[in-house]
Amino acid sequence: MFCFQCQETAKNQGCTIKGVCGKPEETANLQDLLIYVCKGISVYGTKLDEQGALDKNAARFVCKALFSTITNVAWDDNVIIDRIREGFKVRDSVRERCGTAVSGTLPDCAVWVATDREAIVVKAMSDEIRITAARNEDVRSLRELLIIGCKGIAAYADHAAVLGYERDNIYGFLMEALASTTKDLSTDEMISMVMKAGEMAVNTMALLDEANTTTYGNPEITEVNIGVRNNPGILISGHDLKDMEELLMQTKGTGVDVYTHGEMLPANYYPEFKKYDHFVGNYGGSWWHQNEEFQSFNGPIVLTTNCLIPIKKDNTYLDRLFTTGVVNYPGAKHIEDRPEGGRKDFSRVIARAKTCNSPEEIESGKIVGGFAHNQVLALADKVIKAVKSGAIKRFVVMAGCDGRQKTRSYFTEVAENLPGDTVILTAGCAKYRYNKLALGDIGGIPRILDAGQCNDSYSLAVIALKLKEAFGLKDINELPISYDIAWYEQKAVAVLLALLFLGVKGIRLGPTLPAFLSTNVAGVLVEKFNIKPVGGVQEDIAAMMKGE
Repeated sequence: MFCFQCQETAKNQGCTIKGVCGKPEETANLQDLLIYVCKGISVYGTKLDEQGALDKNAARFVCKALFSTITNVAWDDNVIIDRIREGFKVRDSVRERCGTAVSGTLPDCAVWVATDREAIVVKAMSDEIRITAARNEDVRSLRELLIIGCKGIAAYADHAAVLGYERDNIYGFLMEALASTTKDLSTDEMISMVMKAGEMAVNTMALLDEANTTTYGNPEITEVNIGVRNNPGILISGHDLKDMEELLMQTKGTGVDVYTHGEMLPANYYPEFKKYDHFVGNYGGSWWHQNEEFQSFNGPIVLTTNCLIPIKKDNTYLDRLFTTGVVNYPGAKHIEDRPEGGRKDFSRVIARAKTCNSPEEIESGKIVGGFAHNQVLALADKVIKAVKSGAIKRFVVMAGCDGRQKTRSYFTEVAENLPGDTVILTAGCAKYRYNKLALGDIGGIPRILDAGQCNDSYSLAVIALKLKEAFGLKDINELPISYDIAWYEQKAVAVLLALLFLGVKGIRLGPTLPAFLSTNVAGVLVEKFNIKPVGGVQEDIAAMMKGE
């Protein structure tokens, strides 16, 4: 195996024996093969799209397949193999629709096929399917940056599609991007494709924002309970708000409470969910604490998307673990996809909850969130006045991911040590590093404004663009905003590419720069966008306060 897609990759170089995330070699190899098959589908799918005949079913398959290769999503080899077999059928269908439009020598990914498990596993072990097949380090780096960005875009596109929101240009781009990695493109062409990924990341997050807010209302400033009640409960984690809605509907009147975990915390901010009095609040913190928090919760856990980590041997919650959507785990019970026009069936989860003790309390109190773009823009006059008066000297965007490495304490320390006239704008699970700190407010404006999930980083971009307009500035970089971004997985890379496309410069990225950036590619990003690694806490704060 060779995997360097996440921030915690071994020695910041790449995992070659077993993933730091816990991913076994065979699982990693099968995921690489699934991407390989998606490239083959895209060779034909791109040709159809050029003819104005996009195959949406093929595009949806590619989205789900890419999503399932994001870190901490798919752990069951049998499920991945079944998806590879399904990929062959999708590819055959698209190829048949292409007819004679595709001719000449085709890449192996467009023609290779196998039926039995052994042949699939053997192919998954071959070097030719991995990113390392490209011997040129810069080519490998640009292709990986593109594919990783596409994984994040695919995940957001899948979230939106669940709510009935789709865009052909997003689907078409994903297949164009994958197909491009089978060609010998120039460096400029590859960089252009990466920047186009940034544009599509913006478009996809905007689409998902539209899907979420149209369906569930605009997030509102909300105090979220972090304590527990005495009823049995269900803990729901991940990002899928449709799953959240259907779980709340089906648990109503059952005597079973519902709590969010991790990236599902922002569900507490949506008006549509507040009508359920058995929706208690949030339990615990970010994804990497789940071994302890899932254990102490006592009730069933529903994983709707990433991030699911391996269960420690001394933990006993596997029989309470339910997966759904693209998530899978050996031994966990899986909730099947909703039928056409229907709902998912959470009855097994509810029945299991009724046999469990109530959650063990691990903390108490409240945290505040719900500062998505609509809510912040409603406070625009107040915010602008505070900036003009000098009450707010600077905004610091600290969005992104949380992770296990001790060096991530940097983000907590930055939050603790920022001057009292600064406001933190956040989204994603990175907020768990500081969202329970008592940092106070500035004239009634909380010093931590949580916009929501990682995809809600789009809200932070909208806020910045509106502030630029309000202050009559020509360049977004003239705003008193600094970017101190934490990353872990592939959705965060899509967010980073989105910020670059919007012209944001001077982003600090940490706790390390991505291992998949070659020296030359990293140099291009530094030269064009002034991207830099995080440094010392005091040193970085001093630089940010000067706008550096």
